[in-house]
Amino acid sequence: MQVTETLAEGLKRQFKVAVPAADVAGHVEAKLADVQKTVKLPGFRPGKVPLSLVRQRFLPSIMGEVLEAAVNDASTKLLAEKALRPALQPKVEVKNFGAEEGLEFEMTVELLPEITPVDMSKLELERPTATVGDAEVEKALDRLKEGYKQTKPVAKARAAKKGDTAVINFLGKVDGVAFEGGAGEGFHLELGSGTFIPGFEEGVIGMKPGAEKDVDVTFPENYGAANLAGKAAVFTVTLTELREKAPVEVDETFLKAFGMETEEALREALKGQVEREFAVAARQKVKRVLLDKLDEAHSFDVPPTLAEAEFKSIWAQYEASKQAGEEDPALAGKSEDEVKAEYQRIADRRVRLGLLLAEVGRAQTVEVTEQEVRMAVFDVARRYPGQERQVIEFYSKNPDAMASLRAPIFEDKVVDYILGVAKITDKQVSAEELFEAEAA
Repeated sequence: MQVTETLAEGLKRQFKVAVPAADVAGHVEAKLADVQKTVKLPGFRPGKVPLSLVRQRFLPSIMGEVLEAAVNDASTKLLAEKALRPALQPKVEVKNFGAEEGLEFEMTVELLPEITPVDMSKLELERPTATVGDAEVEKALDRLKEGYKQTKPVAKARAAKKGDTAVINFLGKVDGVAFEGGAGEGFHLELGSGTFIPGFEEGVIGMKPGAEKDVDVTFPENYGAANLAGKAAVFTVTLTELREKAPVEVDETFLKAFGMETEEALREALKGQVEREFAVAARQKVKRVLLDKLDEAHSFDVPPTLAEAEFKSIWAQYEASKQAGEEDPALAGKSEDEVKAEYQRIADRRVRLGLLLAEVGRAQTVEVTEQEVRMAVFDVARRYPGQERQVIEFYSKNPDAMASLRAPIFEDKVVDYILGVAKITDKQVSAEELFEAEAA
């Protein structure tokens, strides 16, 4: 095999590779031998067809597989001999190929940069920590009460207002015709919750128990049922009962709803839950500080194709947010070129840190087990009640999707390793400071 380097620019390399006809012939003979073992032809037992006949019948059809095998073999040898570590699958352009003339191709590859991680044991990090006191437990209990949503009938007859629970019967029609899913009886609707389509709850506000009213609404253009999307509808609504929020007492009924026997046990469980939330928040804060320090301590080129792919992903998210009216206020007043430059910087940082963490993980033989990946799949599946089997099947049949779960697990394990050897000082902060949003 003859190799000529034609380009060495940054992390990009390009080679011209010539594989002698004799080597190609070796691949041809190996493939014909494989075919001979299994081919079935009239008059011959399987595996007993003469090689000359196999060559005559099957040589043209196997040349594509021979080409692939020859290119893969030559590329693997080239990378190994030159000790090159590709960042991506090399690009190959075949220039000439044949059993008689051999193989000539051009290979372009982007390399991983040479990375020398700093001594992680010398990193000094500050980790915010907050104590879970009675006030935090009380707030958690209040949130639990709020979610319990106990209601009682309104004592005095009055009009429905936002925050009330209206017990209603309703029948919806489009162009005078009732549609599937547009009717209900005894439905408990919290006014202002946004449960129904826009305009419906506003139409119920102001009604009194026993009243009947036609509420005009229009289904959103992106409504899930295509036959109703964008359509005007009329709902005939009868308000049968009006209920309002009732004070929630931590009584036996309330405790049983959460599997507790005493208020003390409930508060203890809530304290543990808040402590876990605080621990997660503290880890996220110290991880951000760690990544900033690693970014400051390492400077190396990143493979352009990886950086461009990351930028495109970020830009697609930015445009989607912009269309949804959720543009980051920090970007207000900036030109598109300025925004792109900022996101390109972020993309470069993400790729650089990803490569650095991968190098640290490789040096420390950090591995993600199949059990850890399976647990991640199950965690995703639990978010889709009733569709767990479909979710698990999707991941089992899609290596790229499975890799998307493996990557963050690997990153977290590498971060855990670094945090385990770095010098960390805990800093006491308030709960508000712990959950304070980071600057963009």
